[in-house]
Amino acid sequence: MLLSVSHSRVIQSLLVRERGYSNKAHRIFSDSKSAEFVAGAASASQFPKFKHRLPEVIVTGRANVGKSSLFNAVLGRNSLLHTSKKAGHTKQLNFYRVGAEPGKLVLVDAPGYGARGRPEWGQMFDEYLQTRQELRRVYILFNAKHGLNAFDAGMLEHLSRFLLTPRGTQPWTLQSIITKVDTIPADKIVAVITKIRKEIHRAAPLCLPPIVTSTEMKPPIGIDQVQDNIIDACGI
Repeated sequence: MLLSVSHSRVIQSLLVRERGYSNKAHRIFSDSKSAEFVAGAASASQFPKFKHRLPEVIVTGRANVGKSSLFNAVLGRNSLLHTSKKAGHTKQLNFYRVGAEPGKLVLVDAPGYGARGRPEWGQMFDEYLQTRQELRRVYILFNAKHGLNAFDAGMLEHLSRFLLTPRGTQPWTLQSIITKVDTIPADKIVAVITKIRKEIHRAAPLCLPPIVTSTEMKPPIGIDQVQDNIIDACGI
């Protein structure tokens, strides 16, 4: 999607930049062939055990929030994470190793929550959060056009309860990402993003400020920032 210069500048001004895009992130994510699916888990008993105990990040969001499209872009692949217009397509935790063998980190794709979500998916997700020692950060995605609904607020509040436990037992952090910002008219972007930021903070004060993204813009917006954020979270 080709947008006006003014539209692009507004979006760029909203990007969270804690530092410039790192060479380390570029080296890890630039070789798209090094990212691969390694395991799927339909229950907690199937969570894989990796020999090298790589750091992990997990991605969640309401169904059809653009999760697969965003992280295909982050991993430099067109279809590593399967995209679908049908809500609830992902039905298990899918584990993807990133980086040349033996890998640098693992990205975990979780089933979407919301009206199409299933109780057993939530139970498995919670057990992963509670027991996975390799977990470093949870990424929660929100569609810029749709904003937050009751399911989103509920998930943020749920994740906040994990973060309020003693730090020795929950070594992970929570990062929000806003997707599909290209669907918002240029003159409304600032107001829309500001509203979403406030709603995120209200529901989960410990959640890190959102990274603004679009996979449809040319070039894509926010992908470098997400890559660098993952590297930082994993301590690589």
